[in-house]
Amino acid sequence: METNYSIHLNGSEIVVYNSTISRVLWILSMVVVSITFFLGVLGNGLVIWVTGFRMAKTVTTVFYLNLALADFSFTATLPFLLVSMAMKEKWPFGWFLCKFVHIVVDINLFGSVFLIAVIALDRCICVLHPVWAQNHRTVSLARKVIVGPWIFALILTLPIFIFMTTVRIPGGAVYCTFNFAFLAKTAEEQVKTAIIFSTTRGIIRFIIGFSMPMCTVAICYGLIAVKIHRRALVNSSRPSRVLTAVVASFFICWFPFQLVALLGTIWFKETLFSGYKLLDMLVNPTSSLAYFNSCLNPMLYVFMGQDFRERLIHSLPSSLERALSEDSGQTNDTGINSVLPPADTEMKAI
Repeated sequence: METNYSIHLNGSEIVVYNSTISRVLWILSMVVVSITFFLGVLGNGLVIWVTGFRMAKTVTTVFYLNLALADFSFTATLPFLLVSMAMKEKWPFGWFLCKFVHIVVDINLFGSVFLIAVIALDRCICVLHPVWAQNHRTVSLARKVIVGPWIFALILTLPIFIFMTTVRIPGGAVYCTFNFAFLAKTAEEQVKTAIIFSTTRGIIRFIIGFSMPMCTVAICYGLIAVKIHRRALVNSSRPSRVLTAVVASFFICWFPFQLVALLGTIWFKETLFSGYKLLDMLVNPTSSLAYFNSCLNPMLYVFMGQDFRERLIHSLPSSLERALSEDSGQTNDTGINSVLPPADTEMKAI
C-alpha cells in the first residue's frame, strides 16, 4: 500500500520531543496555552457582553466587538489544540473536528490580526482627519468595513478547507495534517506537491497575514504618536505608552511564530531530508506565544485605557463600558477635553 504524504500545519512533519530542552519547551508551551485559554475566554467574553449587550452601537464598539468575537472564538478552540499538543501532535477527535477546529483557528487568528490593523487605521484617521471622521465615520460604514478582515481571513483559510484531514500512519497513530494524496499518485510527486504548497502558503501568510498588518499598525500608531507630541497634550505620555505597548506586544507575540514559519517554508526541503529539527523544536513555543496575543488584546485595548486604580474601585463592567465608549475620555481631564476635537478626546480612551 502506498503511504500518503502529509505535512504539519506549520510546515514540519513532526515536532521533536526527545531532548531535555524540547521537553521543557513543550511543557512551557502547554502552560502558556492553558493560561491563554483561561484569560482569553474570560476577558474576551466580558468584552463581548459589554459591547454587545450593555452599550449603544458605535464605530468603536463595533470594532471591539468583532475583535473580541475573533479572539474568543479562537481561544475557545484551544482545549483541542492543547490535548493534541499533550499527545505529541496526535489527533484523537476525528476527521470533522480536525477540519472544523483548524478552520475556526485560522479564520479567527488571522481575523484578529486584520482587525487590529483596521482599529489602528480607524484611530489614525480620527486623529489626523477629525473633521472627516466626525462627518463620515458612521456605524453603517464600520459594519461594511469590518467585512474586509473576515474575507481576507477566510481566503487564507482555504487550504485548510481543501487539504486538511486526518492521516493514520503505520502503527495506528492519527494526525490532523495536510494531505496531498488526491493531487499526486506517487510518493515523489506528493513530496514535490508538498514543497510547492508549503512554500507558496508560507510566503503568502507571512506577507498578507503578518507583514502588511504589522506595517499598518506601526505606521498608524507612529503617526498618532507624532500628532500627540506635536499638540503637546497634557498627560500625553499615557496614550503614548499604550500605543507603544500595542505595537510592541503585537510584534513580540507574532514575529517569532511568523519567522519560524517562514524559515520552515524556505528550508522545508532541507529539513525534510536532512533530519534538522531545530525549527521543529520552536513550533510549539512560538505558536503558543502568538496565541497569547489573543488574551492580551482585551487588556491592551480596554483595560489599559483607564487608570488601573479606578478599575479596582469601580465595577469591571462599568469600567469596560466607559473605556469602550466613544466619549469615555470626557470623564477625565475635562479642562483638556473641552478644547480637543472629538477624535482627540476618543484617543484618551484607547
